[in-house]
Amino acid sequence: MEQTLKIAHLYGNLMNTYGDNGNLLMLQHAAKAQNVNVETQLVSVGDEFDSRQFDLVFFGGGQDYEQKIVARDIQLKKEALTEYIENDGVTIGICGGFQLLGKYYINAAGDRLEGIGALDHYTLNQDNNRFIGDIVIENDRFGQTYYGYENHNGRTFLGENTQPLGKVVTGFGNNGEDQTEGVMYKNTFGSYFHGPLLVRNEQLTDEIDGLAIKNMQARLARENQSA
Repeated sequence: MEQTLKIAHLYGNLMNTYGDNGNLLMLQHAAKAQNVNVETQLVSVGDEFDSRQFDLVFFGGGQDYEQKIVARDIQLKKEALTEYIENDGVTIGICGGFQLLGKYYINAAGDRLEGIGALDHYTLNQDNNRFIGDIVIENDRFGQTYYGYENHNGRTFLGENTQPLGKVVTGFGNNGEDQTEGVMYKNTFGSYFHGPLLVRNEQLTDEIDGLAIKNMQARLARENQSA
């Protein structure tokens, strides 16, 4: 049976600032290097998300206007996305995508945007300030060091059921206070790294692709049994 990794590009026509689509290109490239075909589907406003159909979800960042639109629509996909994440579906959320996977986000204008609450974190704003600059973090799960660039007004605070993507060595991270950056929960990863994250950190790309390919193989086995 032909091996095809199925990727959902969540709101890719709205949430794609700071070159974050480079992460998607990196994931596609790494899979093809392992002789795995890749099929990428845009899942946007008004589209259904089928949690059984995809092996990997990529959810990029966007400006506040686009994020408001997405925050409303994603409530219709909340149940399916949460089910996907709880069943070890591989998910990557960058900046706005990271924020909306959590409980809520207070944007720069003070508006509260509801997330889907699939992950236990929330995001507050800052008055007349942004966290900007180079950042380095250390990841315990994979024993790796990641390099990136952050540019965000949000201050994200993780809940007890999640881990950070890494401990901040240099930079601000999630909130400038607790030395956390990003989030990890099961096979879901979130980060404020632009740059983009996976282009600068190929070892993390390999880890994420490896998880997604395992899920792809399990999906193909199920499909083969039911055929």
